Amino acid sequence: MTSSTSPPSRPTNDPRREGFGSVLRSEWTKLRTVRGWVIGLVAAAVLCVAFTFVVGHGNQEGGCTGPPPPGSGPNSPGTNCYTGHPFVPTGPNGEAVADSYRLVEQPLSGNGTLTAQVTSLTGLIWTGPANIAPSLAHTKPGLAAWAKAGILVTPSTHQGSPYAAIMATGSHGIRWQYNYTHDRPGLPGAITNSAPRWLRLTRTGDTLTGYDSANGRTWHEIGTANLAGLPASVILGLFVTSPVSFQRSSSGAPTQATATFDHVTLNGRAVSDVRQSHSIGTGSQDYYPTLGTGSAHRPGNTFVLSGSGDIALAVNPLAGGDTASSSLWFGLIAALIVTIVVATMFITVEYRRGLIRTTFTATPQRTSVLVAKAAVIGVVAFVVGALAAAVGVPLGMHVLNGNGNYVFPTTTLTEVRIIAGSGVLLALTAVAVLALGAILRKSASAITTGVLVFALPYLLGQLLSGSAQEWLFRVTPAAGFDVLGVLPHSAQVDYPSTIANGYYPLAPWAGLVVLCAYAALALGTATFLLRRRDA
Repeated sequence: MTSSTSPPSRPTNDPRREGFGSVLRSEWTKLRTVRGWVIGLVAAAVLCVAFTFVVGHGNQEGGCTGPPPPGSGPNSPGTNCYTGHPFVPTGPNGEAVADSYRLVEQPLSGNGTLTAQVTSLTGLIWTGPANIAPSLAHTKPGLAAWAKAGILVTPSTHQGSPYAAIMATGSHGIRWQYNYTHDRPGLPGAITNSAPRWLRLTRTGDTLTGYDSANGRTWHEIGTANLAGLPASVILGLFVTSPVSFQRSSSGAPTQATATFDHVTLNGRAVSDVRQSHSIGTGSQDYYPTLGTGSAHRPGNTFVLSGSGDIALAVNPLAGGDTASSSLWFGLIAALIVTIVVATMFITVEYRRGLIRTTFTATPQRTSVLVAKAAVIGVVAFVVGALAAAVGVPLGMHVLNGNGNYVFPTTTLTEVRIIAGSGVLLALTAVAVLALGAILRKSASAITTGVLVFALPYLLGQLLSGSAQEWLFRVTPAAGFDVLGVLPHSAQVDYPSTIANGYYPLAPWAGLVVLCAYAALALGTATFLLRRRDA
């Protein structure tokens, strides 16, 4: 007769046999049952919204109540008096654009080709004092790198209209550009009497094609553009424009370019007279500082045009505008500091009270405890940051608009990215400082370290400039704030793209990757130490 005995079974509620889900629920219960932590997290969201409102309300357009000085536009250099934010055109895809130039119009019905030789391109730069309106009275010779002269086609002279243009530039050779964001290079080199350039623009239905040539016989196709819905009758003509130069100061100095066109032909026939000449977008309410309205005349068989402005993306230093995230950053800093305090105490309190031994006795797998804590505080911090930003972004934009500020257009997708990115920013920081708490075990030292490492770099970045500021937002946890970036960089515009002007050095999600690396390093170090030292 044989008998068998079964090994005694553990009770089903033995914590040693419980899975990760049970550990996760346990840590969630710890967080939500401590009133001070819950109040702190709610306070983080409230502070974020409150500071967003305060910053937006304090950022009022203009510095006085009177009108601008005679002859000056609303954003003339040295002018702090505004009657409202200046007009900023909107391009075909909803982006803020600059659209100011001198145009000699040649109407075109149906298909056709305009050809011209650019024989010279010279310029002037404003040198006058900052407290007077720009004029030709205070200038010196000088050609802006992105001064442009060439052939343009557009359905309308209304600012922000679609266009395609083949052009000579001050320092970037021949370019084919369309709709403010597309650019392709052609022949290199500057325009001189000994080295003129030939330009040609052909329309075939909705398709525009740009060509260049060094001799007028051998032509090279640079690129094409499809302007869907182009009407049968379009405006085709010669244009000249010249952007602001930032060589003298961050506020920029207006410039003017003058180009001479020869051998101008339309469909092979010489264009013998100046048709309509327009100064596009150089009124006093246009946001782009210009050096006069330019001119157009025809000495002999040539056309001579002078113009000021630009045809490109708008940039913040010129528009003096704000973005959807302009008022949010200070509120996020406040929320970040509060989150750092709660996240570190989520683990250091257990060390201070000796409860960590009980936790590790119930769950011998210490890594599971740390991961569960990180998951709980990370998710909660994400919700806090995302909810605060979801309220703060539209609130900040509303307040800024109410104060007369210009707010750069932002797509719904970009706003969603800012909101989600704000949540990820707080979540990654919370996980990182939780790991610091596990490493240092003391609340005061962990909180201090967390603030110094994850909050202070951003505040320092607001005080620095140049390469120091740029590298701070590339290699420190401050890179996480790059997720607030809204304004696009453009190689077609020379301007100071600084943090103060709303430009961040990294792409939004690339900045979060840098912050994620810091969080992973801290969490990995904490895991290593938890396994090798006593509780």
